[in-house]
Amino acid sequence: MDGDFQPRFEPVTGLLKNRPALVLNADYRPLSYFPLSLWPWQEAVKAAWLDRVEIVAEYDDVVRSPSTVIRIPSVVVLKDYVKPRKRVAFTRFNLFLRDEFCCQYCGAKGELTFDHVIPRAAGGVTSWENVVAACSPCNLRKGSKSLRQIGFQLQRTPRAPDAAALHNVGRKFPPDHLHKSWLDFLYWDAELDA
Repeated sequence: MDGDFQPRFEPVTGLLKNRPALVLNADYRPLSYFPLSLWPWQEAVKAAWLDRVEIVAEYDDVVRSPSTVIRIPSVVVLKDYVKPRKRVAFTRFNLFLRDEFCCQYCGAKGELTFDHVIPRAAGGVTSWENVVAACSPCNLRKGSKSLRQIGFQLQRTPRAPDAAALHNVGRKFPPDHLHKSWLDFLYWDAELDA
């Protein structure tokens, strides 16, 4: 692809007011579920104009130039397949996603931080296998103590997720701003009504 075309994936604000396009890989699966792979309408139109995507659904709204009228794309499919990454980056967001945005000690959801299961003071390392999502009260209570000392138990054993597992976890958190044209592509393996 040309160096001048760098699509960005941005969260949508204002319940679809910006008319984003759902971006699907060439296999008609979203590039990402969480965050949902979306482009601003301007980038979707540009990609279609440059023949890099196929438009499979459109909004009723149009944009106009002096010589052209274009319906705004709501779903686009990349013409070239983008191979998904196999290795998942160890980031705070991915850690919270792996732990499904809940404290691994008490199960609380909401404001989270992260905690070293084996404290760093006791030689614990910062890795997928030793860091978990924790709510502030649990993190403060645990401090630099071991799980046995404090009487905590983990909800599940922390492991490094593979990309497919993290992708599937992301499907559990649909945004509250889904456009009806996206639904057939977001839940492609959902059971059909009889």
